Amino acid sequence: MKKIFGALLNYFVKGLLIVVPIGAAFLLIFWAVKSIDNALNLSGILLTDSKGKPIYIPGLGIVNVIVIILIAGILVTNVVTEPIKRWFNRWLNRLPLFKFLYSSIKDLTEAFVGEEKKFNEPVIVEVNEFGLKKIGFMVQRDLTKLNLPGDVAVYFPFSYSFAGQVIIISADKVKPIDKSAADMMKFVISGGVSGI
Repeated sequence: MKKIFGALLNYFVKGLLIVVPIGAAFLLIFWAVKSIDNALNLSGILLTDSKGKPIYIPGLGIVNVIVIILIAGILVTNVVTEPIKRWFNRWLNRLPLFKFLYSSIKDLTEAFVGEEKKFNEPVIVEVNEFGLKKIGFMVQRDLTKLNLPGDVAVYFPFSYSFAGQVIIISADKVKPIDKSAADMMKFVISGGVSGI
């Protein structure tokens, strides 16, 4: 009886290790998509049935987001000129809080998907005299504008989070890692449990 119970427990634990990450990933994606869809779904405002009740069309919010992003991309690529961009930036500079949020989110987005991706050079940094090392991403090689010649800026993401911290350190303590940036980001974000 103990052998049967032990085998069942072993199967349960192994099944748990498969089902929980898959289920959690699907649940998180479902929650994000549903939240966006509910927030941007205009069908309940624009459409009503014969009794005057709003009609909800699932997925319309996501379609709205995709269409808005595509239209913005087309306009920025083909219509918006440098004078319009400068005018927009001057206007943003008059709104301190919005400017701070907009520029921070824009910089973070461009770091991952822009033309000049920032997190594409994984490095390993020795951070103390005991040989403790941290994996990070080189974000600035030249800090002479901060009166720090010979120093570099390295971004260290936190495990299980997309937050992180930037540390200024002497360039001779930073060594490149011969792995892809995506693999190293996955390794760090997973707390080191993801294989590299």
